[in-house]
Amino acid sequence: MSGSAHCRSEKLVMREQLSVTRAGGALGAFVENVNLTDVVVDPTMLQQIRQLAVDYEVLFFRNQQVKPAVFQTFAMAFGEVLDHMAYSTIEGAPHVQVLESTPEKPSKIEMWHSDMTFSATPPSFTILHGKTIPEFGGDTLWASATAAYASLSPQLQELLQGLTAVHDFRHGFQESLAEPGGSERLAPAIAENPPVEHPVVRTHPESGQRALYVNGLFTTRIKELSPHESSSLLTFLYQHITTEEHTVRLNWQPDTVAIWDNRSTQHKPVNDYFPQPRCLHRVTIKGDRPR
Repeated sequence: MSGSAHCRSEKLVMREQLSVTRAGGALGAFVENVNLTDVVVDPTMLQQIRQLAVDYEVLFFRNQQVKPAVFQTFAMAFGEVLDHMAYSTIEGAPHVQVLESTPEKPSKIEMWHSDMTFSATPPSFTILHGKTIPEFGGDTLWASATAAYASLSPQLQELLQGLTAVHDFRHGFQESLAEPGGSERLAPAIAENPPVEHPVVRTHPESGQRALYVNGLFTTRIKELSPHESSSLLTFLYQHITTEEHTVRLNWQPDTVAIWDNRSTQHKPVNDYFPQPRCLHRVTIKGDRPR
């Protein structure tokens, strides 16, 4: 992380009128005394928040009662939007996707992952706005892949830097593919997203920090190793990245906004709230090719 945010000892950081309070030892911060409606007209503050997102890897904002159009404008300050045809959007805010879980259509994503690593250019940032929040349950966890890499021995770091991992859309959507008609429904997405290769250790293009870049949802193997070696090493890395010391947890409240850097984190939704409904608004930002 830029400035080694996870090693900082201060509890509170002040950036002009922004108050930033650490949320966890490895990553995460609450940004307080700010309203995103005001932020969208202040380029300086927008840039400060973007830098904080790189530094702390995930940011949380409470009590953000903003309209979808304002949320969209705020998110677009982080870069070019990456739309997704599989999700419905908001009228008047076409880049805001609706993520809704109901008893009839519960969420299927339960594994730790970084968003869309099956893409040659995976997303940089993801921004969520909590709309309908369950009375209990439904937390989200994040893990710092930067802290996970830093805590490895120098010998293992050196080994990993020369390895390449394969990421596959089909691996992440096995449940959907197994459903009746799933293969036919997802055929266009499969054709558009053939397996891709990314370095096992990527260098963040803004902070310069190194991070582990494999995840259990989309990574299938390490190209340079035998199947047994690959499976064993990936299992170790998945567990190491998500060790408690590398994580932070958010208890959602209505109108909470979360921003995270997919280039240096993984996240996991906790699906313990059914049959309660939950609805989140999301904007995803395009990224570059991992290196």
